[in-house]
Amino acid sequence: MFTTRPTLQGTFGMVSSTHWLASQSAMAVLEDGGNAYDAAVAGAFVLHVVEPHLNGPAGEVPILLAPAGGEVRVLCGQGVAPAGATIDHYRALGLDLVPGTGPLAAAVPGAFDAWMLLLRDHGTKSLADVLKYAIGYAEDGHACVENVGATVEAVRELFETEWTSSADVYLPGGKAPRPGELFRNPALAATWKRLLTEVAGAGGREAQIEAAREVWRSGFIAEALVRQAQRPTMDTSGERHTGTLTAADLASWSASYEAPATYDWNGWTLCKAGPWSQGPAFLQQLALLPAELPAYGSADYVHLLIEGCKLAMADREAWYGDAGEDAVPLGELLSADYNAARRELIGEKASYELRPGSPGGRAPRLCGHARVVAPKESGFDPMGAGEPTVARVSADGGTRGDTCHLDVVDRWGNMIAATPSGGWLQSNPVVPELGFPLGTRLQMAWLEPGLPNSLAPGRRPRTTLTPSIALRDGVPVLAFGTPGGDQQDQWQLHFFLAVATRAKARGGLDLQGAIDAPNWHNDSFPSSFYPRGMRPGSVTVEARTDAAVVEELRRRGHDVTVTDAWSEGRLCAVARDPAAGILSAAANPRGMQGYAVGR
Repeated sequence: MFTTRPTLQGTFGMVSSTHWLASQSAMAVLEDGGNAYDAAVAGAFVLHVVEPHLNGPAGEVPILLAPAGGEVRVLCGQGVAPAGATIDHYRALGLDLVPGTGPLAAAVPGAFDAWMLLLRDHGTKSLADVLKYAIGYAEDGHACVENVGATVEAVRELFETEWTSSADVYLPGGKAPRPGELFRNPALAATWKRLLTEVAGAGGREAQIEAAREVWRSGFIAEALVRQAQRPTMDTSGERHTGTLTAADLASWSASYEAPATYDWNGWTLCKAGPWSQGPAFLQQLALLPAELPAYGSADYVHLLIEGCKLAMADREAWYGDAGEDAVPLGELLSADYNAARRELIGEKASYELRPGSPGGRAPRLCGHARVVAPKESGFDPMGAGEPTVARVSADGGTRGDTCHLDVVDRWGNMIAATPSGGWLQSNPVVPELGFPLGTRLQMAWLEPGLPNSLAPGRRPRTTLTPSIALRDGVPVLAFGTPGGDQQDQWQLHFFLAVATRAKARGGLDLQGAIDAPNWHNDSFPSSFYPRGMRPGSVTVEARTDAAVVEELRRRGHDVTVTDAWSEGRLCAVARDPAAGILSAAANPRGMQGYAVGR
């Protein structure tokens, strides 16, 4: 089978990420004796520098880690809604949706603290050791990928007229970053250098990391973040608003560990973050599969996965959120009996309905905004079709699903999958003292009470971020994930099934072949991103998809859009074969920037 690149194989260590500089920086840490967790932290901070349109330090990150010989854990770097972020507050401002940009959309920043907790508890390197790569690229410059400049050009007028601190960083001399030219962010480099200076006298490695967490929560970084949140800022509502983030919100929150949500399928155990993410939708799609799958890539196969996805995502809309076990019946949603009954709803024709189920006999409840959306009234932006991570950004900064991903496995068998996101350059104005902006994850919460994903102080907005770790016969063997907002657990399912059901390559998992295979997604459910539109019955497929499959999907009633040949998915993956002692990795060729490295 043709692949764009080989599946890398070796014994020392493997990294896959959405940018080659992050991959190579993480690999450099492995070469210097660090473990997978040291490497991931270094790579993550480089991603903040080289993919600023996709993530930043004040964004968020869910992390799945599988320590050698230990249990898989979730490290939650998704911050909560601030104490002042009540539905009444937003309604009093005349809003029926949380804006897609600006400080009103900012949750408590979660990414930095999560990476610090990972480094403290599982790493071996010092804070200076892992930050030096990001500092170097921010201070000395790096050659930008094309989409950085394209994103800046899309919001040029906003930057020049309203978000002038962003123009200072991303439009120096009035010029957007250009491919082939060095781009620098000296303010970001200065922030990390000052951080290192302030914590240098704290003591040993762990003490310095703890001191850094305190600087973020209550020191110069916290002070600058709160000042920015309280500045009136133009957002997607067309008005200037101040945010709700306070010093007390920053000081009282920290990243935390929890058990993963899991599902057993054909000898595999899939691990995801809990229902505060969309991760269980991946597990539910597996639970909806019949015992025997149609031929891989056939119209029957694609139709089955599309219709199963619609059912799982309808349940996501009705049942998933950070509302506690009583409100989110995850066990029932993943149960065999429940999904057997749901499977009966999959017919010969495409469904255009949003059909949540009734786990345990409970009546599902959808947000009024989701209930009234019709195909031609959805506000769905066709420019968002296809790959969200390269979709055109609107002039007010509105965007869909911009994200990064990073996977690492080391020679000791430690494994990690992380999906950093939020705090991107088009989300909020750059904090002038820091060189990076606040995030906008609160846009994913509804301004209607009584729902699992209603906006509420102290509650995590339901995130689309959803890294994966898979176990084979109880042993972690595969870490993977992708950017792509609502598409993440569609593309990941297609990848995983390709890995699990297709022929092996060179004695190992055919990671690259599964990544390269033609991919697709549907938008038949409310988007997690402002303005929350949906496109019932839609399917977007790559032009490499068999024409006969496309024709058959249309005959079955699917509204099929054929997009560019290499446009669906940005998957990364690493794997280990414990019996053979072989590590492997692969990365997505779409977008021309994801790379795997290893030896």
